[in-house]
Amino acid sequence: MNLSSFSFFRPARSGSQQFAVIGLGRFGRAVCSTLHKMGYEVMGADFDAKQVTQVANDQTATHVMELDSTDPVALKQAGIFEFDTVIVAIGNFIEESVITTLNLKEGGVSYVVAKASSQIHEKLLKKVGADRVVFPEYEMGCTLARSLTQPSILERFELDPDNSIVEVLVPAEFDGKTIAETQLRNRYGLNLIAISQDRKLEINPISSQRLQKGSAMVLIGSNKDINRLPL
Repeated sequence: MNLSSFSFFRPARSGSQQFAVIGLGRFGRAVCSTLHKMGYEVMGADFDAKQVTQVANDQTATHVMELDSTDPVALKQAGIFEFDTVIVAIGNFIEESVITTLNLKEGGVSYVVAKASSQIHEKLLKKVGADRVVFPEYEMGCTLARSLTQPSILERFELDPDNSIVEVLVPAEFDGKTIAETQLRNRYGLNLIAISQDRKLEINPISSQRLQKGSAMVLIGSNKDINRLPL
């Protein structure tokens, strides 16, 4: 499984097939590339001609253009206001980031995701109408810390600050036991969604199925309960 990308793209409406990404640094290019590989139409834009050229050469966006996003007329002429979802990936230039976000919301873009570099930056973005603010470096740092301290947790998808879906290796304590015998719900307050073994995912396995060390379980529950597992 790969849960790592779910959190970022979750807020985008399922019916949206077109995205615009403004700011083509490492973060913006990664967003373009991922969306493009997922089959979505993606427009990339940046004020820096070198960044635009790199994305064009790498072919990681459907369309790419050089654009001053602080100019609402330029945004309108480029058709950016017609996109349902726009990602503002200008994290290190606060003024440009905030003005761009404001322009997008005033231009009628219904969903704007913006990258922030600080809490003050986040507050400013929300003040001008950003629908979601993300901190990629902070989130990656948290993911790294968890992977170092909880190596049995292969993937984590945070539903909110208190609850997650996780893919975890079957603990040695559960090896050979049936799902019912583990008492995951009664003892740990967790619900088993699926079992992953030999690259095959079995959804809603029966309670009499035995778990094997080396396979993985997909669980949903509170972070507090997840941390109580004998991992």
